[in-house]
Amino acid sequence: MLSNAVRSARPLLRPATISCSLAHSRPQMDPTRPVETSIRTKLTDALQPTHMEVLNESHMHAVPPGSESHFRVLVVSERFEGQSLLQRHRLVNEALRDELSSRVHALAIQAKTPQQWGSNPSLAKSPPCLGGSKHDETVADKLKAGRD
Repeated sequence: MLSNAVRSARPLLRPATISCSLAHSRPQMDPTRPVETSIRTKLTDALQPTHMEVLNESHMHAVPPGSESHFRVLVVSERFEGQSLLQRHRLVNEALRDELSSRVHALAIQAKTPQQWGSNPSLAKSPPCLGGSKHDETVADKLKAGRD
């Protein structure tokens, strides 16, 4: 998890968490973060998570300030019981098909069952950006589409 110092210094890093009691209610729309809100809403509708964190990691990459192009999600759902890791990722990717084909350049996924989350309640850290998106011409188009 992120240190308290980082969380207080950069409020955009704060994960959007859905607790067990709120798992089946719809997340509130944040007009300043439409892609993040869409991700949260679609994952909630498709997977009914008992716990979920959505982190916008765009600030760690070569994109303009305020971008919503790079995300990390942690989804804990009973829907993952009996599913392989590949099948779990496919469920997440299917729920976010529109975002991945238009506005989201990168998505890191952690998909756990409630039992797995109970034995290891941690969010993996992302590696530092190597600048690959600087040369990816589709990133500019996706960022523009996200603002339209």
